[in-house]
Amino acid sequence: MTAMAAEIKKGRKFDQVLEGAREVFMRDGFEGASVDEIARVAGVSKATLYSYFPDKRLLFSEVARLECNRQAEEALQEVGQDDPVEDVLHEAADRIVRFFLSDFGQQVFRICVAESHRFPELGCRFYASGPAMVRERLSQVLTPYVNKGVLKIDDMDLAANQFGELCKSDLFVRCLCGVCTDVTEADIKRVTDGAVEMFLARYRA
Repeated sequence: MTAMAAEIKKGRKFDQVLEGAREVFMRDGFEGASVDEIARVAGVSKATLYSYFPDKRLLFSEVARLECNRQAEEALQEVGQDDPVEDVLHEAADRIVRFFLSDFGQQVFRICVAESHRFPELGCRFYASGPAMVRERLSQVLTPYVNKGVLKIDDMDLAANQFGELCKSDLFVRCLCGVCTDVTEADIKRVTDGAVEMFLARYRA
């Protein structure tokens, strides 16, 4: 796969290809996933796979988008609008941090950084399925608390972006650089607690 397609072409076996690709990418990572293995697991020919995704990066970006959406939907289902805002933020922070620290989440970030200058459309796809989606979903979660007077947020996009960045702290960067290879539950709690406390210190009404 060498050429980056502007759009994904869909067909009868599209979902089948994606499911096979998701299984292989989650198991073997981006570099370790071969086109032959993806086609085998998906139960399609390489020609069929290429007809939908002429570039492995594009296939990975679509798998990443769907995985991010799946996790976001699961998170929203866990959140009740009557729950204390602290509980909601802790739930959101915990899920965001764990995704950032997962092998899959770090592969997504590395590929985006490595390839987006050569393939801007790939960078746009990763941004839309990552930071932009986190901002959108967080805005959905936070808006009711603003309406109830629990939070005071004048710039929702900025606030949601800030919360996502707080969840990275330095734990994400240390893992990304290979400095931290054994993350504990205490490490995750330290980051999530810090993110929630700082966010509320700024935005609690």
